[in-house]
Amino acid sequence: MIIRHRGFTPVISETAVVAPTAVVCGRVTIGDHARVLHGAVLTAEDGEVTIGANVVVMENAVIKGRDGHPAVIGSNVLIGPHAHLNGCVIEDDSFVATGASVFPSAVVGQGSEVRINAVVQVHTHLAPQTVVPIGWIAVGDPAQLHSPGEHEDFWQVQRELDFPGTVYGVTRDIDMSELMRRQVAFYGPHADDEVVG
Repeated sequence: MIIRHRGFTPVISETAVVAPTAVVCGRVTIGDHARVLHGAVLTAEDGEVTIGANVVVMENAVIKGRDGHPAVIGSNVLIGPHAHLNGCVIEDDSFVATGASVFPSAVVGQGSEVRINAVVQVHTHLAPQTVVPIGWIAVGDPAQLHSPGEHEDFWQVQRELDFPGTVYGVTRDIDMSELMRRQVAFYGPHADDEVVG
């Protein structure tokens, strides 16, 4: 489903293929020979999503672009099923596996692998050819890699990266009801979305 959002209609190469159950919404550009499979969602909220050439976005992956945090996927990239990419850069020749998450302002360097259920936190920069092992967390610039059992170690770095400020534009102490009031307002423009293809 191709959707005009906030006045922007997706631009899709004639050689790209978008499955009929995928959603491409807003200021999204899809490059030559890209493939967006069933259930995938590419949504440019108030930012942009750019997909390079020869990219495969597999089933149920989500790629989001936001103001100040465009989602940019280079060429020759595989995005696995159920991956979540939010306002990040995935450089050429990289692999983001099933269930992996990459957060705003993060950069996955060329030829890197973010393996199953791994996480690349906000403002984290992976050097080219980096492997984030299954279930591990990459945090910082330059990235430090931590196993899931090392929460206190990576929290010391992550705390300073300001996840709430980067993702939601708020301080960590915000009341949940206020955060959700803001989020409901932010996503309100979807009421005016128009299916165009």
